[in-house]
Amino acid sequence: MKKVIAMRFTNHSLVFLMSSFLLCVIGGRADAQWAQFRGPNGSGVDSSTGYPVEFSPTKNVAWKASIPFGQSSPVVVGTRVYGTASEGERLITFCLDTRTGRELWRREVKRERVQAAYKANDPASPTPAADGNGVVAFFPELGLISYDDSGKERWRYALGPFKNFYGMSSSPIIAGSLVVLVCDQVSGSFVMALDRATGRLRWKADRPGMTIGWATPIIFRPEATRTELIVLGSTRLDAYDLASGASRWWLPLASGGSMGTPLAHGDTLMLSTLGGSEPMLPTFAATLAKYDKDKDGRLSPEEFRDDPDFGEHFGWIDENDDKVIVSEEWDKARALGMGEWGAIAVRPGNARGRLGASAVRWRAQKNIPYIPAPLLYQDVYYMVKTGGIITSLDPATGRMLKQGRSPNALGEYYASPVAADGKVFLASTEGKITVLKAGAEWEVLSVNEIGDEIGATPALSDGRIYVRTRGAMYCFSASR
Repeated sequence: MKKVIAMRFTNHSLVFLMSSFLLCVIGGRADAQWAQFRGPNGSGVDSSTGYPVEFSPTKNVAWKASIPFGQSSPVVVGTRVYGTASEGERLITFCLDTRTGRELWRREVKRERVQAAYKANDPASPTPAADGNGVVAFFPELGLISYDDSGKERWRYALGPFKNFYGMSSSPIIAGSLVVLVCDQVSGSFVMALDRATGRLRWKADRPGMTIGWATPIIFRPEATRTELIVLGSTRLDAYDLASGASRWWLPLASGGSMGTPLAHGDTLMLSTLGGSEPMLPTFAATLAKYDKDKDGRLSPEEFRDDPDFGEHFGWIDENDDKVIVSEEWDKARALGMGEWGAIAVRPGNARGRLGASAVRWRAQKNIPYIPAPLLYQDVYYMVKTGGIITSLDPATGRMLKQGRSPNALGEYYASPVAADGKVFLASTEGKITVLKAGAEWEVLSVNEIGDEIGATPALSDGRIYVRTRGAMYCFSASR
């Protein structure tokens, strides 16, 4: 009997090993992971090798799949790639096979309301988060919704409406048994954690005084006994106890609108925010003198509409939506982004409450991007900004290592840089992906033309590059 059981066990093991081997051979390890915005803990770094340097719709393309529009980034778990989109009244979550691009399932829910948002945003901007049990998506017009890996709905948690003129785009993360989401808005900002299995609220922490922002949180473990949730906001950097949501420490900083993700490196946090030492808006008095046609001491949409820089942003400054901007609203908007800004390295230690100046190891204020998050890879800190400007810093000191441009890819950059296999990948909105040879003296290896708009950050997993364009999902692979 023992011999028969042993033979059956051996046979089952052989089948399992052969199946695993075949999955690897045809592309897509069962343990492949890029499970949230920017992959492992928001770092933008994958440990796999074999990534191609040159690729296009006709070269090193494993597959291409047509998908509905959305600006969320793809995430990968095992042999599944997840994404979100919207079409009319439908909010869509979909799952593709990483090996073939075949759609495994698509689920649609009707939006609960129409959430007004600036034209550059859309109802499916937040990137979903996934694990071996399925996927969680955040739609600002619905809330959080969870599906298992077969597409069966597990739970949903209603949220909103939100007050953010530019729309909501912070992405959820899965941290052990929790799903965590940050919702920063004009007023009523908060961070919350739900039970991953049931969707039940585990804790919620208000963020008083916090204004609009779009950053995704990360997990920080400076000590074996301490796990913190790091949240980048437009006026400060906060650390919360992951288990309870209790505030631990905070650091004042300035940002014209927090975006991307911070980075964890040992006992140090690194981040970049775009701000300035001078207000980006003129004084209210000067603006009245130029635009206040009826001389009532206020600004109306009609008076402001023809301004080439701020006319279409009236709703951002008009906080109470009464179609009038008064001095208090103008001055608050004028102050946004003023203070301590730039690329920053922070070592909080065991401090509680407000961090002192000694916690800031270094700060750099040149060529800071607005939307793309920074990247720390192989002891080099990278930033890319509109114009194809690439800046690398020494992460120990903040000293500039190299500054240059990507040739033939000088447009806008919304996607954040990602890296693996000694390469850094930079995607422009025009659909050009620059590949750098990583290092202090980085060099451009190639500029790849995808031929369609790219707003989403690429996913890297198991030697494959997943690129979402306006109308398609591409999988690029050297081995195919």
